[in-house]
Amino acid sequence: MGHLDRTKKLGRTKSHRDAMLANMAQSLLEHRMIKTTDAKAKALRPMVDRLITTAKRDTLASKRLVAKTVRSREVFKKLYDEILPKLADRNSGYTRVMRLGVRRGDGAQLSIVELMYDRPVEVVETKKGRKKKEKEAGAKS
Repeated sequence: MGHLDRTKKLGRTKSHRDAMLANMAQSLLEHRMIKTTDAKAKALRPMVDRLITTAKRDTLASKRLVAKTVRSREVFKKLYDEILPKLADRNSGYTRVMRLGVRRGDGAQLSIVELMYDRPVEVVETKKGRKKKEKEAGAKS
């Protein structure tokens, strides 16, 4: 029946699952977008949303709770210095999961998980010296 199936097991033990999701959350905060399977993306989204909500409290206790998951100092600083100010006006829904299709090798459903803030705009100079704001950092041209 599945009444008590609150967590997706993802075919892993609890310690392995917690470590994997913490690593994925750290990668998401570092790179703004990651590509993973659909089941992992759905398990990651509530974890990252809770992490950002905790970080927005901006107390010593909340920073220690966030540091338990985000172990890299660089990513921790990036979260508090760059990401949180951009998400200050949002109350929830900090991440988005978009489906890509199936992986060619094993047929697994692939998804992209991304943080819901604007991409930084990169200024590109043309040959004539004029500046354009067309290219976005992280976007492929």
